[in-house]
Amino acid sequence: MSWASLAIALSGAGVLVTGALAALFLRDPVAGMVATTHRAAQLPQVMANRYVAMLVLALGATVYGDFKVIALLFAAFAYMAFHDAWIYARAGQAVAKHIGAGVAALIVVVVASLAIGQGA
Repeated sequence: MSWASLAIALSGAGVLVTGALAALFLRDPVAGMVATTHRAAQLPQVMANRYVAMLVLALGATVYGDFKVIALLFAAFAYMAFHDAWIYARAGQAVAKHIGAGVAALIVVVVASLAIGQGA
């Protein structure tokens, strides 16, 4: 097995684990918190960590300059923003900032997709 094949296989394993955790959290958030040993009291620090990770991903995609990567990454960001808005809307909370973030991310997706369509 080449290093490239091993990297793809390990990435695929990461997809499976992350997908299983996503499904668990979507089905039963309390069980997800238990399974991952997350604690609500540390949620603000966990969120800070997530925003730093998103910053690094966005910076990497921007510097790398691959429009397919940019479109996919910002589609994921849009999903996160709109899903958060849905969660907050169901709880009667404000959603404007999350919807705004989702729309902004979708604009990046559209522009990157148009760049792909131009052969960039």
